[in-house]
Amino acid sequence: MLLLLRQGRIAKWFSGIGQEAGSVGIGLGLEKDEYILPMHRNLGVFTSRGIPLHRLFSQFQGKPGGFTKGRDRSFHFGSKQYHLIGMISHLGPQMGIADGIALADKLKRKNKVTVVFTGDGGASEGDFHESINVAAVWDLPVIFAVENNGYGLSTPSSEQFRCRQFIDKALGYGIEGIQVDGNNVLEVYDKIREVARSIREKPRPVILELMTFRMRGHEEASGTKYVPKELLEMWGHKDPLENYERFLLEQKILSANQIKAYREEIKQEIEKALEITEKETTPAPDEKLELAEMYAPFENHAVSPASGENSEMRLIDAVSNGLNLAMQKHSNLILMGQDIADYGGVFKITDGFVSKFGKERVRNTPLCESAIIGAGFGLSINDHKAMVEMQFADFVTEGMTQIINNLAKSHYRWGQAADVVIRMPTGAAVGAGPFHSQSNEAWFFHTPGLKVLYPAFPADAKGLLLAAFEDTNPVLFFEHKALYRSTSQKVPRDYYTIEMGKANLLREGQSLSIVSYGLGVHWAIEILDKHPEISADLLDLRSLVPLDKEAILKSVKKTGKVIILHEDTIRGGIGAELSAIITENCFEYLDAPVFRAGSLDTAVPMNADLEANFLPLARFEKALLELMHY
Repeated sequence: MLLLLRQGRIAKWFSGIGQEAGSVGIGLGLEKDEYILPMHRNLGVFTSRGIPLHRLFSQFQGKPGGFTKGRDRSFHFGSKQYHLIGMISHLGPQMGIADGIALADKLKRKNKVTVVFTGDGGASEGDFHESINVAAVWDLPVIFAVENNGYGLSTPSSEQFRCRQFIDKALGYGIEGIQVDGNNVLEVYDKIREVARSIREKPRPVILELMTFRMRGHEEASGTKYVPKELLEMWGHKDPLENYERFLLEQKILSANQIKAYREEIKQEIEKALEITEKETTPAPDEKLELAEMYAPFENHAVSPASGENSEMRLIDAVSNGLNLAMQKHSNLILMGQDIADYGGVFKITDGFVSKFGKERVRNTPLCESAIIGAGFGLSINDHKAMVEMQFADFVTEGMTQIINNLAKSHYRWGQAADVVIRMPTGAAVGAGPFHSQSNEAWFFHTPGLKVLYPAFPADAKGLLLAAFEDTNPVLFFEHKALYRSTSQKVPRDYYTIEMGKANLLREGQSLSIVSYGLGVHWAIEILDKHPEISADLLDLRSLVPLDKEAILKSVKKTGKVIILHEDTIRGGIGAELSAIITENCFEYLDAPVFRAGSLDTAVPMNADLEANFLPLARFEKALLELMHY
């Protein structure tokens, strides 16, 4: 690999020289259908699982025969066939995924173990704490394999942590910590078999610390100038391959001639694999294919209710009813969130769910959004559906890496759907201040791979929520807190879904178009009722991604004037994108500039008067009248 790198035949390489024993010992010590989540340098995990070398070479060279079709590099891929889930560059988030995979095994009573690798750099991240804590609280069968190699890139361990060793951390989590010579393949192999056997019988997490050393740079370009020479010399004498080879010779298990023959055989295998890869052409750019494969395939169509029976429901009731029906239909659906079990959630949406579905499926979580969203992804990998409730949409910032870099990108990168719905109680107008009132849907609207739904009415909330659980793509489902108990309507009692990406034309008019969603729809109705002289189309988007461009353009072409209303702040809000779409496609139809109304470009204030000034209702009314007379 070093030779290929120097020849420019691969773009980047993270060498595992000096650390091979941990990867191979763990790779061979587990059962083939037990998941391993490796890191940059764990090549031995991939080879011990029997992945054909030509597929690895294709992955390293960005060829179609790899696992990511040239869309990602190195070990940034997963394969359910080989029960391997590669890391992403953020290092820590894979530990939460391991929790989810292990949780699925535990729920299915499969008596399996999951191993996730991390290092002394990645272990400094919050995901390390969150994931081990969740595994401890839930007794998950996860082995957290920490490769203690003395450095996180160039930063020595003394500047990464103050404890002497990683097994010291185990006590704080109430779990076991075991340390092994990470350069002795037999010790690693024996210990992983022993620990895994014990965990299968009694599920629980364990920290396994592998004492080892990285003999090359973090990646080849970074070098090792920062490492004292005497340290390299000391660990050079502990080289796992050389010492194991010496052991085999001393025990007369192998002869020098046999070793020579093996090396020649391996060299030939490598050359043949490289030949296969080099005959492959690089993937041809295909815009249509790239866009299509950002999302997992999904037949997005409406399912009608079986009967015509309706009940009066508030938005909060409709969400709860939808969740209840989803749990009944999807026996593999797991609900996770803070206080959602016996307490029923802070808004009482899951009140009574534990008695009906049990605590295995309705799970209280520690305060750790990243690990739980990661666990949702892990559940999805291991054939479950997951719902994660953000107690408030504001708190989703704690889990952004999982959403933006794992959930959103997994299907595009290596074909793994992220069957996770994240419920987001959102919005202002309730006097909750800057940390419980933000409208943050635009963060996710901007991210390819995610779907974003934002209903304004109870019937839409139920139908779209049930559609979200049918979809295997990650869905951000926004529920406005101010609408939970303030709006109600007749809602079908039965199971039904609403097609995503279909806006709802609530009112028809001739003079202008109003495009909105969420609480903005109710503001628009209020102002239109106040000004009956305004003849307007009122379009409730309901679904932001996918977006009903056709409905927007059809309305604007008819009326020639449009105002976009949203609760989010003006700068960078979704209205800006909608304005661009309208201008690009309807310019010759417009009789006025595209108007926008949104909240002030400030944080959300708590005081009622300040909050009313922040929100766009008064500015919307003024702008609407101005547009009417433009």
